[in-house]
Amino acid sequence: MPRFLRTTRIRVAVTAFLASIIALAVVSAWLVLDAQDRLEDGAAQVARARADAIVQLLNTGAAPADLPMLVRDSIYEVVRREPIARMASCPGLRSASLAPEGDWGRDEYVRTLKPYEIDLSLRESVGCAPVLGANVDEEGLRVHVAWVSSGDSKYTIYAASRVDDAGQAALDSVRMTLFAGVPVIALLIGVIAWLAVRRSLRPVEAIRAEVADIGAHDLSRRVPEPGSRDEIASLAATMNTMLARLDTAVTRQGRFTSDASHELRTPLASLRTQLEVLLAHPNRLDWREACENALLDITRLQDLVADLVLLGKLDNAEPERLKPVRLSEVVESCLSGRQGVRAEVEGSPVVLGNRGRLERLLRNLVDNAQRHTETGVVVSASTVDGFGVLTVTDDGPGIPPEDCERVFDRFVRLDDGRARDEGGAGLGLAIVADIARAHGGTVEIADHEGGARVVVRLPSADPRS
Repeated sequence: MPRFLRTTRIRVAVTAFLASIIALAVVSAWLVLDAQDRLEDGAAQVARARADAIVQLLNTGAAPADLPMLVRDSIYEVVRREPIARMASCPGLRSASLAPEGDWGRDEYVRTLKPYEIDLSLRESVGCAPVLGANVDEEGLRVHVAWVSSGDSKYTIYAASRVDDAGQAALDSVRMTLFAGVPVIALLIGVIAWLAVRRSLRPVEAIRAEVADIGAHDLSRRVPEPGSRDEIASLAATMNTMLARLDTAVTRQGRFTSDASHELRTPLASLRTQLEVLLAHPNRLDWREACENALLDITRLQDLVADLVLLGKLDNAEPERLKPVRLSEVVESCLSGRQGVRAEVEGSPVVLGNRGRLERLLRNLVDNAQRHTETGVVVSASTVDGFGVLTVTDDGPGIPPEDCERVFDRFVRLDDGRARDEGGAGLGLAIVADIARAHGGTVEIADHEGGARVVVRLPSADPRS
């Protein structure tokens, strides 16, 4: 199949054409059939009225022979029952009759008299000549017949009526108009649908072309957003949001890779230098001291790699099933054996989380606070407004307001008293932020005089809290 025929425009246009032609054909057929039924019902009513009028004449004492003088503009036939004989008719009939050919159970039916069965030259045909017209069609005379019996059951009266010629002609004209017009209208609807879809998809083509030109290293570009405020505008806005997230992620990943390589290169270079010097001057260096320094570098590398692995897991981990965890137990586990750290637990706060990850979160916060405090660190746990709250406070130099959000980025090092010191790689608070987000919580630097206060909020496991 040619590619042109597989386009959305063609499919929608063909669907609109087929749907409209089917719908219009069904409606038109219903309208024509309903109008035809109404015309035939009208003819049947006229036939019943004429039959009733002839019965009334016979019941009042008129003889069948008098009917040509009394009944005008009517098609009828009067038949005597015993013995069977035609007493009067209009028009004159040769060997035919208005009586039904088969089923006598119906008091109304349709009868067709062939041209050779009607003799318009007879005197009986004069009274109904205006109804019959100048001649009879080659197909014959199709009439609706109603029959009744006279009051003395001596005669059977058949009265007939033709469908209104003007109404039938109008209906035939409408039928031909619909027969020719429905396909044209359906085709017009298909063309309009094609044009409408083509116009509607024009912004989509612009979006596709722009996306096709955007490369992995040029994610700063954005697709055009139409001002129509429809689904396509929403699609463009969503795609721009996705591109912004990808741009941020790629930029962050590049910076992370660069910083990680730098952080790994420093201890590796130090370790290699020490080993090369030790090998070059084995008798001039203290082997024990050199091995201790190398072990420190290896420990630093191990901690850095462990942090990087954890961050990678947090970035790519699927949502895990969280369980109720008591914050008091997390605080107790993290502060066991630590000096200069005081715990304050209010009530029994319980959150939904992973206990191991929450202990890592609190341990990073306490480690960071202990590196910068002067007298001690305070760790508090409580429940506030449906959240379990962990707070770590120190009395160190504090964090400048302009850096309160930046400190949670990876490999961030401040230039003041909170600069990275022994063994720090700038990943501790980044891990805290990622663990908090993975638990559906938040972390922030709160206002505090004379130090820093980090507040972590986690969804509570108790819906009543």
